[in-house]
Amino acid sequence: MKSELNLNLDGTTKFKFMTIKKKTQNTDSSHSRRKFIKNAGFLSAAGLVGVNGGVAMAQELGHDLEKKNNGVVPLNWKEVYYTNCPLISSSNVDQELGWTREEYKKIGVEYAYFRSRKETDWYPHYIHNQENLIRFGGMFPAIHVQADIRRTRLLGTTHVPEEGGCMMVRADDDIYQMSDLKGKKIGITKSLNTRKNDWWRIQEHQGIELMLRINDMSYDDIDLVDFPYPDDWYGDPKMLVPIYNPSELWLKRDHKNDLAFRPLETALLEGKVDAIYTQSKVFQHIQEATGEMRAIEDLSQYPDWKLQVANIPATITCTDSMAEEHPELAVAFMKGMIRVGRWAIEYKRAAAAILDRQTFYLDVEDTYRGIKDVDMVPNLSSLNLASVEVARDFMLKHGYIKNNFSVEEWAAPEFFEQAAKELIEEEIEKKRRQKIHKSNEGRVG
Repeated sequence: MKSELNLNLDGTTKFKFMTIKKKTQNTDSSHSRRKFIKNAGFLSAAGLVGVNGGVAMAQELGHDLEKKNNGVVPLNWKEVYYTNCPLISSSNVDQELGWTREEYKKIGVEYAYFRSRKETDWYPHYIHNQENLIRFGGMFPAIHVQADIRRTRLLGTTHVPEEGGCMMVRADDDIYQMSDLKGKKIGITKSLNTRKNDWWRIQEHQGIELMLRINDMSYDDIDLVDFPYPDDWYGDPKMLVPIYNPSELWLKRDHKNDLAFRPLETALLEGKVDAIYTQSKVFQHIQEATGEMRAIEDLSQYPDWKLQVANIPATITCTDSMAEEHPELAVAFMKGMIRVGRWAIEYKRAAAAILDRQTFYLDVEDTYRGIKDVDMVPNLSSLNLASVEVARDFMLKHGYIKNNFSVEEWAAPEFFEQAAKELIEEEIEKKRRQKIHKSNEGRVG
């Protein structure tokens, strides 16, 4: 399937562009106070604070923002940082191409991985508490941030088909279908780290619930067993050494073979549970390659797209501060993602070789099979936004988020549209110059 930009390079499709104006950075105290009052007003309207608590909340928010701007991660709009997950994305391909860095260089801005700074810990990836950060990753943490932590903008999404997840059992057990799990134990993780979003548990919970439902079963039919784990490696001094490329982290941890990274796999093999949910084909292939595990249910086999929402589509988000004060930074990122995404579509095997080092796929060939039908040019399609709504509703229903919000209002297509417009204009200008150059060569000859 061709990307939207491929379809529009000839200029036949018109975009409805929203005007994006660059705002001058304002660091005075009155500007900060206005932001505090705005945030306090939102919380009050949401029923989180009463009228009498509005002033106190504004003061608290003011203190928190002052601490954030003057504390661990100093704000500098001449720097933009990115963070991503080990998944199929144009951002992960770009780690080796460097084209997004080129887009920022054009506007005089440095672009780097967020963990390249010693002052930064890992939590901005989950709670987006860094203003000049763009996140590309699973949607559960992004939904959590938008609902309960701070306002962000949804710049784009990438959908990976047939990634609903599988139910895994031990290979030698006499279990062949979901009904065979009646009265048996299904494991589910529970992070003890309350600072971050428990995205592992959310996707396991959602996948298990869907599998029970489509097999006419309920929670009463099985024993759902919690497996609490510290989830505390974020403070490990070895993990706080600056990293300049996300690949360094995954290769350092031998992530494809590290069962300790995924505690449920060990629990299954040790007989503590009878089955576990695994989030995607990526993990299924690694698990089955051991010869010790096999799948008895696979949500990807069903045609219903609502069954394929397992922390995907991946989401791209930036802070409201970036979008409002320096929209050109969000546009530059989307230009890079469009360029890289188009390249990845055309050169799938080359993209697979890059992504093999940055995902959980078994090997390069397995990676290629996983990405061959994926359009890595981000979009905000109706289907992807509907998938985000499914995830939001599940999280709200089960208490993973406290507040509801409109996904439609969260989506900010103007940044993609402006990026596409600029790329088209640059392409036209490039061709014009090439034509003039050839014409001049002809005259000289």
